[in-house]
Amino acid sequence: MIFKGLNVNFAKLITKLYMSRSISTHILSLLFALLLVSSIAFAQDAAPAGGLSENADVIAKGEELFNGNCKQCHAVNEKVVGPALAKVYERRNLPWLINFIKYPQKTIESGDAYAVALYKQYNQYMPNHDFLKDDEIVSIISWVQAETKNPKKKGGDVPVDEENPKDQKSESSGLLVGVIVGLATLLLVVLSVLAMLGSVLTKYLAKEKALTEADRAILSQRFDFGKFVTSRGFVGIASFVFVALVLKIATEALITIGGQQGSAPDQPIPFSHKLHAGQYEIDCKYCHNTVEKSKHASIPGPYVCMNCHNAIKTTSPNMALIYEAVEKDEPIQWVRVHNLPDLAYFNHAQHVKVAGLDCTNCHGNIKEMEVVQQVSLLTMGWCIDCHRKTEVNAKGNAYYDNLSEMHSKYSKQPMKVENIGGLECSKCHY
Repeated sequence: MIFKGLNVNFAKLITKLYMSRSISTHILSLLFALLLVSSIAFAQDAAPAGGLSENADVIAKGEELFNGNCKQCHAVNEKVVGPALAKVYERRNLPWLINFIKYPQKTIESGDAYAVALYKQYNQYMPNHDFLKDDEIVSIISWVQAETKNPKKKGGDVPVDEENPKDQKSESSGLLVGVIVGLATLLLVVLSVLAMLGSVLTKYLAKEKALTEADRAILSQRFDFGKFVTSRGFVGIASFVFVALVLKIATEALITIGGQQGSAPDQPIPFSHKLHAGQYEIDCKYCHNTVEKSKHASIPGPYVCMNCHNAIKTTSPNMALIYEAVEKDEPIQWVRVHNLPDLAYFNHAQHVKVAGLDCTNCHGNIKEMEVVQQVSLLTMGWCIDCHRKTEVNAKGNAYYDNLSEMHSKYSKQPMKVENIGGLECSKCHY
């Protein structure tokens, strides 16, 4: 980069030196010229890795951008739809990579030999990424460099609760059932022991000769189940429990009126999230690309599908429906799965980008769904419960500095969403 400015008037500079100096000066100037040319060549050869960063924040940003924009077609150490990206920064220099990533078709049509060879090998154009800034592309390539040198382990580094949430949940529920069964067994043992003690004491006291008639009447009493069931105390307690259960069931039914938990409507084109998001690990944000910058998570149109399916599984009855939508330039009429009432306001960007919530927090394990269904209740009580439990991620966000300082001054508990107005009616209702 240092020598780029010198390249422009380099020839004029050498000519002036040669015309105005002695022979010895000419020799020195020629040596200088050779040194300069070799330095420029070295700088150009070294350019591929130039500008890449080893900063952890830059690499983390690069990974996020890669997962959202590149992962569906590329991997670092293996071919997917496109070539493996390991050491791509050594194969081409950084300016070339930035230009190609932004405008791949233009680069190929310009006759660039390397780009043309890639097109001939994979027989498809990569979509333009001109919406990415140069520094964002540099962060992606910086992550590729870091991943090339130190690839992450796929098994051992994943926490148990993230890798097998179902197993952990079933293990926890199994433990709870075991505790309940153990306590019930212990209670039965205690009651049996008390019954045995009562029987022994009754027989022992019955042998006493100094007992009065009233004492003997008490000892000779037997438990009358009929009188017990019809007694005022039992009737009162049983009535209270029955009414409480009925009220609980009725309240839960009323709260969920209008809810669609478990709803899994048929779609006009069968789409398997288990295949795309699970097996092929396509990031949610690739298809729902406004989820970090808009109130709504966009529903993908046919052109998003064609980014991959112009080369993959191009002939099938379902693909014919996508081609038809492209030819007519019409959106696919996807059926909405998750519905909120018009009176409720929900902002995806606020929850995904700012709060850092994962899609699974509300939508469940999408990667295991052949047909998407509504997993969560999505009722007001469900949202309020989340706001009461969820801690605010204020780290690195200057917006919360003063608020965090005030909260820590008056409370030792972590700052929750309810502490920043998360339970105010106007937050969610117009």
